[in-house]
Amino acid sequence: MSEPSVRSPGLRKLREGKGFSVGELRAAGLTLKEAEGLGLRVDRRRRSVHSWNVEVLRKLRLNAGRSEGEGR
Repeated sequence: MSEPSVRSPGLRKLREGKGFSVGELRAAGLTLKEAEGLGLRVDRRRRSVHSWNVEVLRKLRLNAGRSEGEGR
């Protein structure tokens, strides 16, 4: 599973985040229920929207759509 990335305040290096922000989910076209169904962690306190996390979410959404279609 892909993990969210955030920048640490002091060193400005990327580190693992506690979850994707609600804004990132919206930008990727996901709802909270869909994210829960995919097993994604959501950090409701985060307000930032990082483009690299939105791209990860878009790829996950596309892959999830493909795997659902294969079962038919």
